[in-house]
Amino acid sequence: MGKKFKHLSFADRVKIEVLLKEGKPVKYIADYVGVHRSTIYREIKRGVFEALNTDLTTEMRYSPDIADEKYHYNLAAKGPELKIGKDLKYANFLETMILENDYSPEAVLGYIIANNMQKEFTVSICKTTFYSYIEKGLFLNLTNKNLPVLGKKKRKYKKVRKNQSKAAAGRSIEKRPEHINDRKEFGHWEMDTVIGKKSSKKSLLVLTERKTRDELIFLLNRHTAAEVVSKIDILEEKLGEDFSEIFKSITVDNGTEFSYAEELEMSKIQEGNRTELYYCHPYTSCERGTNEVTNKMIRRKVPKGISFDDKTDEYIKEVQEWINSYPRPLHKYQNAGEVFRKELADIGFEKYAAIF
Repeated sequence: MGKKFKHLSFADRVKIEVLLKEGKPVKYIADYVGVHRSTIYREIKRGVFEALNTDLTTEMRYSPDIADEKYHYNLAAKGPELKIGKDLKYANFLETMILENDYSPEAVLGYIIANNMQKEFTVSICKTTFYSYIEKGLFLNLTNKNLPVLGKKKRKYKKVRKNQSKAAAGRSIEKRPEHINDRKEFGHWEMDTVIGKKSSKKSLLVLTERKTRDELIFLLNRHTAAEVVSKIDILEEKLGEDFSEIFKSITVDNGTEFSYAEELEMSKIQEGNRTELYYCHPYTSCERGTNEVTNKMIRRKVPKGISFDDKTDEYIKEVQEWINSYPRPLHKYQNAGEVFRKELADIGFEKYAAIF
């Protein structure tokens, strides 16, 4: 979830002043105080003032007194008539979870319920009221600009589009058994790629488990079919013969990066196939709806037009962990990672949890 939630005390503000005078960078100060670096940036902005030096020049400095005074003034300005104004700890928690963890208002409220945190606060608000408070500007730093982009109304698609000009590289989704379609059985995945800036050589390989919505993301050094096969080979080597129990099937689109159907299905460590591959109809992304939803979450961390060439495996792992720890209404606000690990444990594969 990131840094543990806390709001700054006056003593914290004094520490910030001292560290700033010593020339410490914001990341160092954030780690020292125990908050997210964005909290430090906001705090500096809150307490900045123009100071006059002895040589009559001026410079911008941070004052813990000014910051603390503004902080308490703004809290009081929320107004006692507002429900949220009766519990400032609650207000700060809601704001911090959105600003520092990129949660939606609904996800924050669900997180509180899923983690039995209601007893820590004296009030609660519903999702509609939460959005209303944000719209009215009643939070210290939170505005509509900090919220995830609202999705468009879901369009209706026909399940099968006939007379498509592009032939699939392998087995059609029309042959995918119904027990895979209904999402009741664990171990069926959708696979896609996310492309960065046009000049970027690297891209992302994304696998989403259909039942739990758990996510696996790999950085591809080249956007090629051979590179995709290589990533699946490495994953199979880690899981051994149990790969086939966790990856019973994988559904992909008709991109050239998935054109090595035989190589993707064939096991590298034993005789026979390791999984069953199914190809969607061309231009029908709705047949990989789970991938499509998750890709939008990736874009919240890596917007379109950003190059992946300077991204590391460690950074991509952080994005994966953020997605898998995000509260999901589908799971009664548990996260996909928790549900996935339970599924692994149910089939005796909890030893592989660290891989995911």
